[in-house]
Amino acid sequence: MAKTVVILGGSLGGLHVAHALLKKGDKDLKVVLVTKNTHFYWNLAAVRAIIPGQIKDEDIFKPLESALSRYPAESWELVIGTASAANFDNNTVEVVISADNSSRTFSYDHLVLATGARCPSSTVPWKAMGSYDEAIDNLHTTTARVKDAQSIVVAGAGSTGIEVAGELGYEYGKTKNITLLCSGDQVLGGTSAASAAANELKKLNVNIKYGAFVKESRPNATDKNKTDVVLADGEVILTDVYLPTTGLIPNTEYIPARYLSADPNYRTVLVNDFLQVEGTKNVWACGDVVSKPRAGFFITQKQAASVARNVQAALAGQEPAVAKGPPVDIFACSVGRDRGVGRINDKIKLPSLMVWLAKGRTLALQMIPGYIDGSVA
Repeated sequence: MAKTVVILGGSLGGLHVAHALLKKGDKDLKVVLVTKNTHFYWNLAAVRAIIPGQIKDEDIFKPLESALSRYPAESWELVIGTASAANFDNNTVEVVISADNSSRTFSYDHLVLATGARCPSSTVPWKAMGSYDEAIDNLHTTTARVKDAQSIVVAGAGSTGIEVAGELGYEYGKTKNITLLCSGDQVLGGTSAASAAANELKKLNVNIKYGAFVKESRPNATDKNKTDVVLADGEVILTDVYLPTTGLIPNTEYIPARYLSADPNYRTVLVNDFLQVEGTKNVWACGDVVSKPRAGFFITQKQAASVARNVQAALAGQEPAVAKGPPVDIFACSVGRDRGVGRINDKIKLPSLMVWLAKGRTLALQMIPGYIDGSVA
């Protein structure tokens, strides 16, 4: 009897799993990929795409149809919609279809949760926040605002904030006022790459303001085109463009609460060592919805591969295997278009040239074809 695997999410984790399952060529398996975006979005390059003229839309947005159409038509279905409710007891998931706002119920033998996470602000393009048209419009709007601005404030000194500030400093450090707000006393949470990152930003004329925790942002009362960034200590910074990079919100609202972590502000999916959702036998999760041990590209890749193997094993009546993560914890952060910082296991610092070669030079755009032709899996 034919089996159905429903995958929620068509980004890094979900598409990886879909390819891995479909490449097996099992005629008794159908893969249903549910995603709100018709295109695969290489959001790793969004930090550079906001600089006018650097990256074309077609370089970071690829139609998902082109990724799946290489497989027999009867073996897959691409559903453009958003999961609204999952019932793990009944093996069903409700999906709101984007085209007409109707609702469809999908039954599954196995379910993969790969819906990722979103930015708290809907005005930044670090994640695809909605449909393809919405994502493109958001990116174009941000790029236009960056081009016209004289002052830009980037909030959050984690990896995304460092990369955004670095790209802005590289392009505009001598012509615009670029400020990076860091809530603590060191960028990158004080890891071993912190001082190197700060030094590289200073070379690019980025002003780093420490101890600056953002309380709120609001349109300026006099000029609605400008933004007041209000800090916890009461200071107000007036800027032309405000780019928050702080925090992520897991897209887990459709999942019953008993399968989620207790943190009300960061409700990730609870999984065991097999990346099997706790309390289930046929529901799996990977990527930012798990954030275990942390959110990250290489971690998502490894998790997706493990989930695919375990789903394949379960379909064959075999036991799952413990999920494998990266052999070492590697962190790499580009700082502008010709520099970077990084570390291995928070002890071994990576040379700037090595980080540039591995990431900063292209922001891994050369990896996109693997997600389209399936060679990633």
